[in-house]
Amino acid sequence: MTGFSLRSLSGLLLFSLLAGCGGAEPVAPPPSTRPVKIFTVEGGRSDLVRTFPGRVDASRRAELAFRVPGQLQEILVREGDLVEAGEVLARLDPADYEVVLEDRQASYDNAKRNFDRGKELIEDGNISRIDYDRMEADFRSASAALSQARLNLEYTVLTSPFRGRIAQRRVENFEDVAASQTVFWLQNIDKLHVVIDLPESVMRSVRGSTRRDIDHRSDETASSVRAFARFEGRSERQFPLTPVEIATQADPQTQTFRATLSMDAPTDFNVLPGMTATVVLDLSAVVDREGVKWVPVRAVQADSGLQPRVWILDSGTMTVSARPVTIGRMSGRMIEVREGLEGGEEIVAVGAPYLAEGMQVTRMALSEQAMPRADDPQ
Repeated sequence: MTGFSLRSLSGLLLFSLLAGCGGAEPVAPPPSTRPVKIFTVEGGRSDLVRTFPGRVDASRRAELAFRVPGQLQEILVREGDLVEAGEVLARLDPADYEVVLEDRQASYDNAKRNFDRGKELIEDGNISRIDYDRMEADFRSASAALSQARLNLEYTVLTSPFRGRIAQRRVENFEDVAASQTVFWLQNIDKLHVVIDLPESVMRSVRGSTRRDIDHRSDETASSVRAFARFEGRSERQFPLTPVEIATQADPQTQTFRATLSMDAPTDFNVLPGMTATVVLDLSAVVDREGVKWVPVRAVQADSGLQPRVWILDSGTMTVSARPVTIGRMSGRMIEVREGLEGGEEIVAVGAPYLAEGMQVTRMALSEQAMPRADDPQ
């Protein structure tokens, strides 16, 4: 009886345990997500107004040097001085050049007298034509030497070629200087240049023009680009900028294109060459928003019908959806999309082959978004 009771109790306990296990609902696994690298398509509204770091430069600058060697006799300006065009900046000791000029003058006077007599003698046939030609050659050589001596004496005085400010002095008074040795750095800071580096993406977005179009529409293009500069400590003020030139050859190191803009120098505070600025460009008038969009090659995948498509990210739900596109030519790791994108969309750049409609994704950490290698599979 006792054994039966123990066996019955064990059975009941086992049945209860099994019943309890069968009644509990299984916990669903969390939905699978895939980390992807995201690329923002250019051409959206945020791309029309761009901010770039800029560096201030003088609109005109020159290294001033004497054309002849000598000893500095007088320095008439200091660093930071404002000078006018033609103003004397420094002088060399002219003694040696005055002596040379006197010697060249004597040689010239003698050669001229001989040549004048030769003219009379050749007419009477008292000297040969060869002697007369020699006298003429001596006279011309003496005349050239005299002109050079006069110029050398003038070169002992260094003058300013334009109105500007002495940025730097490289020598001391009474120092021996060589010809073409820099004495002063002169800069015109009434008009300043602000230089920025435009990335390749901006240059791709700007509407292309032929050389003839540029010649006829240069003023229109310059006025179409609205730009202004801000300076640290004066960020509430905007200083209008005017485009001057844009390089069409990329820098081999940075792969950017140098753009130069000009501005009037502020009168109430100093803005000097070498300082930094923040440049804001409104590109809405020159960026072709209806043109092609450039995206990474890996972002474009083929659907079941072998038609190109990209995966668009919905940042609110972090899900992706496919969108058909029309593609064009390739340039490096980028490919142009002629139709299907408006600009500003976030698309999947890495991980596209493993996605499905409505799949949830996560943004790949920046440290993990390494540049794909050329031999990686597409």
